[in-house]
Amino acid sequence: MSNAPIIGHYINGQIHDSAERFSDVFNPATGAVQARVALAELKTVDEAVAAAQAAFPAWADQSSLRRARVMFKFKELLDQHHDELAAIICREHGKVFSDAKGEVVRGIEIVEFACGAPSLLKSDYSDNIGGGIDNWNLRQPLGVCAGVTPFNFPVMVPLWMIPMALVTGNCFILKPSERDPSASLLMAQLLKQAGLPDGVFNLVQGDKVAVDALLQHKGIEAISFVGSTPIAEYIHQQGTAHGKRVQALGGAKNHMIVMPDADLDQAADALIGAAYGSAGERCMAISIAVVVGDVGQKLIDKLLPRIDALKVGNGMSADSDMGPLVTAVHKAKVEGYIAQGVQEGAKLIVDGRNFSVPGAEQGFFVGATLFDNVTPAMTIYKEEIFGPVLGIVHVPDFASAVELINAHEFGNGVSCFTSDGGIARAFARNIKVGMVGINVPIPVPMAWHSFGGWKRSLFGDHHAYGEEGLRFYSRYKSVMQRWPDSIAKGAEFSMPTAK
Repeated sequence: MSNAPIIGHYINGQIHDSAERFSDVFNPATGAVQARVALAELKTVDEAVAAAQAAFPAWADQSSLRRARVMFKFKELLDQHHDELAAIICREHGKVFSDAKGEVVRGIEIVEFACGAPSLLKSDYSDNIGGGIDNWNLRQPLGVCAGVTPFNFPVMVPLWMIPMALVTGNCFILKPSERDPSASLLMAQLLKQAGLPDGVFNLVQGDKVAVDALLQHKGIEAISFVGSTPIAEYIHQQGTAHGKRVQALGGAKNHMIVMPDADLDQAADALIGAAYGSAGERCMAISIAVVVGDVGQKLIDKLLPRIDALKVGNGMSADSDMGPLVTAVHKAKVEGYIAQGVQEGAKLIVDGRNFSVPGAEQGFFVGATLFDNVTPAMTIYKEEIFGPVLGIVHVPDFASAVELINAHEFGNGVSCFTSDGGIARAFARNIKVGMVGINVPIPVPMAWHSFGGWKRSLFGDHHAYGEEGLRFYSRYKSVMQRWPDSIAKGAEFSMPTAK
């Protein structure tokens, strides 16, 4: 579709749409190509890094209050363009409008947190630790940082990174997903309107060529990534091998334990939203229900009418609960997992394959799918499907449920529905997962906390946003000082101690 509009890069305050290579951007609800995105070559990344390096000294030298004021204005502009951003998400990703609006709000909350930079970046001071010496610490910017973000949250996840990097005094280069790139370009323009100097934020569209260029570039000090585990591991290995600080959030296989004392209507409602919301394209989606004792069939009986009532359609439709998957390739991948689940012996109760929406027959739709009798040996249990597929695993008791979850290679999110305070406490303390919900199906931390998993769901030492984000995007420095009138005459050869 040669006459489709071009989505370009944003470098040094200007949009650049020329490129040697392009990739199609689809409307997932119709299957039609709606735009073409420019794919960066090495020279494009070099230009973005050069612009950021040139802008860094002046931006790093700004006061934290000045940087916070840019974030305040950026937040105001995001509020004004809230529905526009949500509509872009619907058009390019496919999630329903209400969900897209919620994504934008959760991203704005990170910007609001970043507005507190003057307080958040305050350091500690110790007066006269001994011998007339004072000791204090600083948190200083790293330099030019980069972020690589996934298709499933084209507004929220970039906003996990951008505000944290900028308020700490860094310059930032974003490489968003080439599947839904337009929202990031709008946010780049809003940052400029907010008063951000040219070159401080740059946007490079692209694929693996751009990612590898960022990983290997000597001008990049740190890189943050959110996506699948194989790529997260690659990012971490390559980034650290090239001397960069790396924060790489990987995949997930999130479980929800349903205890016999749980309110099953609440548990069923939670599972429907957590498994099928955003068509399952969430790293915090619940894809495995772990039912304890004889609660399994009772829960299934609650789930089936709710699945039957799900409204699947165009994301912009006001009455849709679930939209399409992002691309035809991803649709085929999810349907392949369903076929493999049947082949490996799981009981397919609801089959979402060959799902069609009237009037949108070419859309990338997969219906809600439900498996029973899933076992840990099955592929649909072990691997992240990233689609509207929920599996049910049966265990005899709570201890078996905890053991099952702790044995999985992923440790991103988990939930337990129970009415027993003792079970809830034991669950929170003993589960080996980074984000834990008790009667909360998707425990995504708020902006002033931090997001991240355990085990093969996180590569690197820092979780995203919140105080962890500030630590990731800054370098700690300790300063000790004293003045000549307090310095004793003569050299000292013993270990100095407080006196």
